[in-house]
Amino acid sequence: MKNKIENNYKVGDLIYDANIYDGMNTNLADLKFYKRWLPKKQNARILELCCGTGRLTIPIARDGFDISGVDFTSSMLEQAKLKASEEGLEIEFIEADMRTLDLRKKYDLIFIPFNSIHHLYSNNDLFKAFNAVKKHLKDGGLFLLDCYNPNIQYIIESEKEQKEIAEYTTYDGREVLIKQLMRYERNTQINRIEWHYYINGEFDSIQNLDMRMFFPQELDAYLGWIGFNIINKFGGFEEEAFNDNSEKQIFVCQ
Repeated sequence: MKNKIENNYKVGDLIYDANIYDGMNTNLADLKFYKRWLPKKQNARILELCCGTGRLTIPIARDGFDISGVDFTSSMLEQAKLKASEEGLEIEFIEADMRTLDLRKKYDLIFIPFNSIHHLYSNNDLFKAFNAVKKHLKDGGLFLLDCYNPNIQYIIESEKEQKEIAEYTTYDGREVLIKQLMRYERNTQINRIEWHYYINGEFDSIQNLDMRMFFPQELDAYLGWIGFNIINKFGGFEEEAFNDNSEKQIFVCQ
């Protein structure tokens, strides 16, 4: 059947290789933003969803905050625990699915950073995650998240040819080159991304990084339906006003 919607969306295993992930994701432009919105009271509880290897969790804990991190991927959490231990930090890292999260605690601030909601491929998945956040948030607490502002022109151009998007050396000494192709599914709003990995000069594998696109008015409405009040919506981590040219959608909700 030609118009059948594919539902086997996924993220490739190599993308969850903790050293490959850490080697690629060294930019901390978002850290200053999230730090600006941290609670002022010392006994505040903070929860990071999709914490990965602790890229943001660890520097926030380093500043003395009580922060816990949740992620679905054990390899990422193992790396996070190792890095925290090396710094002498006691951080609670929890392996769990944010759609079904039930920690029986409430938090002053919860955030989902680094475009992570793009891996919630259906509205049902998104609503489950937002409801889980709502359940764990204290009255008056803040919910922050960031994601891309879809750029259809960029996606169309990126469908035409393979592009190099990253080249780096991992902490364990591997030389990594990543080339990208993408194909947008208009009926599902899924951007099917392929990352072609070359390791130590040789082709290794093709890894999927499928991402659901959320359009601005759509996401505003979804947050409102769940019961969140959007206090601020920014177009960048320097808290620039959101507009037509914004690469990001960054929300501060209550």
